[in-house]
Amino acid sequence: MTNTLYDALIAPHAQNEAVFLDLDDGTSVTYAQFVARVAQLAHVLVNAGVTPGDRVVVQGPKTADAIALYGAAVQAGAVYLPLNTAYTKSEVSYFITDAAPRVVVCAPQNADEMRDICGDGRQVMTLSNDASGTLSRQANDQPTSFTTVTRGPDDLAALLYTSGTTGRSKGAMLSHKNLLSNAISLTDLWQITNADRLIHALPIFHTHGLFVAMNTSLLSGARVRFMNAFDVDVIVDELPKSTMMMGVPTFYTRLLGDARLTKDLVAKMRVFVSGSAPLLAETHTAFEDRTGHRILERYGMTETNMITSNPFDGDRVAGTVGYPLPGTEVEITDNGTPIAAGDVGMIEVRGDNVFQGYWNMPEKTAEELRDTGFFITGDLGVKDADGRISIVGRQKDLIISGGYNIYPKEIEDVINDVAGVLESAVFGIPNADFGESVLAAVVLEDANLTDDAIRALVEPHLARFKHPRRYILLDALPRNTMGKVQKNVLRATYSS
Repeated sequence: MTNTLYDALIAPHAQNEAVFLDLDDGTSVTYAQFVARVAQLAHVLVNAGVTPGDRVVVQGPKTADAIALYGAAVQAGAVYLPLNTAYTKSEVSYFITDAAPRVVVCAPQNADEMRDICGDGRQVMTLSNDASGTLSRQANDQPTSFTTVTRGPDDLAALLYTSGTTGRSKGAMLSHKNLLSNAISLTDLWQITNADRLIHALPIFHTHGLFVAMNTSLLSGARVRFMNAFDVDVIVDELPKSTMMMGVPTFYTRLLGDARLTKDLVAKMRVFVSGSAPLLAETHTAFEDRTGHRILERYGMTETNMITSNPFDGDRVAGTVGYPLPGTEVEITDNGTPIAAGDVGMIEVRGDNVFQGYWNMPEKTAEELRDTGFFITGDLGVKDADGRISIVGRQKDLIISGGYNIYPKEIEDVINDVAGVLESAVFGIPNADFGESVLAAVVLEDANLTDDAIRALVEPHLARFKHPRRYILLDALPRNTMGKVQKNVLRATYSS
């Protein structure tokens, strides 16, 4: 019997006594121990009535058992559904109603609320940081081997809901092939091996922290410093003992704010990867100046996992997301028709990494997945003559004022170049005469900088129709848990 994802990521480690996870409490989990724990948790799921194709919802802490539960769902033939720990009761209620899971796992303090959401039809178990939750206690008494359930390349392995900034959140159906193909491409491209030690401070309810970081580590046999959350002091301690780090741009700006970040500190590091949100060019430059490392930026989505990456060997160009991954086709189009290099258009992608469609949303799937297999990402981009991709912004963030298309990133790049500006977000609000007006939210490094001073420095570099009508000075831009700026929040706040 075969199980595409389990056979590639987990089964090969049954006798591997090398360390897999280094935990915050100073303990470690070997690969062999991990495989045994996966089996124990698979028994718990099956005992709870989980059958192949059933969904297992998890909204809980970042622990070794949480990763083993992901493996257990795969081994038992279930569909793993991680939820952001910040989701409210009403949000969780929607996901559970929509996904109809067999089992729900949550933190102990949320158990009563979760049972209230689930009613009598679903089993609720708890997962805690100290392994005292009901899921872990039940697993302790189970056998350390489990007969793996057969699952093929096109069977579902995971269901991840998009952030839902507009309309209902959509459940992206990811198959065994989707996840494994991406792990193979990234492991090869970034040259990850069992000699690597990865600093992992990302959440595990998201593609980056779960599939990019953990699947590549499992595939390669790498060691992982599994941190409960980002902590500058802990990161600084771990950098001399590690070779890789995967993070969001905020990780790198916070490290740059610490004087201990030096070339000597990162002498053993092989690569720093950034994703989930755009990395400012100045952060890229400042990090290289301080450490000698050029951050490797890549681009992906919930529906596709990773799509492009700057090269491991070769030019990592600030402000770009590199080239399509091997086996992944990327086109820049005008309503499906490829356009010339250098022109702005919709990013469309096709390959084994592209999801199977949206859960319970056949019409939405048909809108965004073409018959040709290309997925319409909703991102606007440019392809250079050599095939390198740059992201211009989201289609929904495109501003149309007086009949002109205005791309926020172009304006943001000019604003961000002003000395004393930390970062900016440009967005549109309704305007009766022009359709939309351009506004800019700006976070300052220099508190003495005024909106009029910024305006005077920005306007000479932009056509008049691109000039922001207002500069809003903020202490911080609104972001989601993965660091992406929430322009929908800005639009809602300032549209009046």
